[in-house]
Formats: sequence, C-alpha cells, structure tokens
Amino acid sequence: MTLLYALIALGLLALIFGLILGFAAVRFRVEGNPVVEQIDTILPQTQCGQCGYPGCRPYAEAIANGDEINKCPPGGEATVKKLADLMGVEAKPLAGGEQAEPVKTVAYIREDECIGCTKCIQACPVDAIVGATRQMHTVLIDECTGCDLCVEPCPVDCIDMLPVAPTKQTWKWQLDAIPVTQID
Repeated sequence: MTLLYALIALGLLALIFGLILGFAAVRFRVEGNPVVEQIDTILPQTQCGQCGYPGCRPYAEAIANGDEINKCPPGGEATVKKLADLMGVEAKPLAGGEQAEPVKTVAYIREDECIGCTKCIQACPVDAIVGATRQMHTVLIDECTGCDLCVEPCPVDCIDMLPVAPTKQTWKWQLDAIPVTQID
C-alpha cells in the first residue's frame, strides 16, 4: 500500500513540475526575428562556413542586418534569387566568381589509404562520415553536402571531392526545349 502512495505522490509531483515547466516555457519564450527565420529556411543548411560565417543561422542574421546575399556557394543562384525576393533587393551573381549552379560534389575516401584518425569525422558538420578510430571510414553520399571541410584535416590526403553522377532525379532536364501547345 505504501508503494502505491509513493507512486501516486511521484506522479503528482511530475505533473506539477511539468505544468510549471510548460508555463515557464510559454511565459519566458524568447521571440526571434521573423525575417531571420525566413532567411534561415531559404539557406541550404549545410553549415559549411563557405560564406565566412560559422553556419547558416549566423549568416541569416548577418543578411537581416544588411550583409550581402550572394555569399552561399552551396545554395547557388536559386538561393540568391529567393533571398533577393525576400529582402527586396536586386539579385547579384555569387561572390568570388562562383559559377551559377556549382556542380554538386561529395567526398570520397580512398579506404585503402585511410588510417582511421577520425579527423575528417570531427570536421564534418553534417555527420556524413562514418567510421571508428584505426578503422576504415566511409562517406554517406546522401548526407554529404560537398562543403569540402573534411579534405584539409586529413593527414594522408585520402579524401577526394568528386562530382555526383547524374540520376533521373538530379538530371537538369531542359523542360523548355520542347514546345508545348494547348489543344482546345
């Protein structure tokens, strides 16, 4: 019987503390800038740092404060155009002379040369590299964003950035090449 009372008391305490935490979360919520939220959803979320900021969220905050919108190579021209529409400014070409739509590349580890140091795993911002200490590492192609951050820390230089082979889903179809007419 005392066990039942203890369980009921514990359940009531959990309920009371849950209600207090729920109220505190609503009452003391920090409101963010809605423009920063919109910019952050447009950015590709690769967290690669190629824009000069440590991630997409800090770059979104910088754009909201007036920084250039053309510093995101992984996003390409499409992201620049969306940001220009949102911010009401003119779209500019990508900074640094990047091509309009960069070729998507992914990391490839030459596994026979890998010494298993895990430096590439530590450098990868999206956890696309799997492996363990002193064991072979490999890259999850679907997760890799092509940010190139894993190449430099590799002490044996066994990581290459290779273009993704086009598939039916990634092929750039020229949909406007065939004229389409409406039949009435």
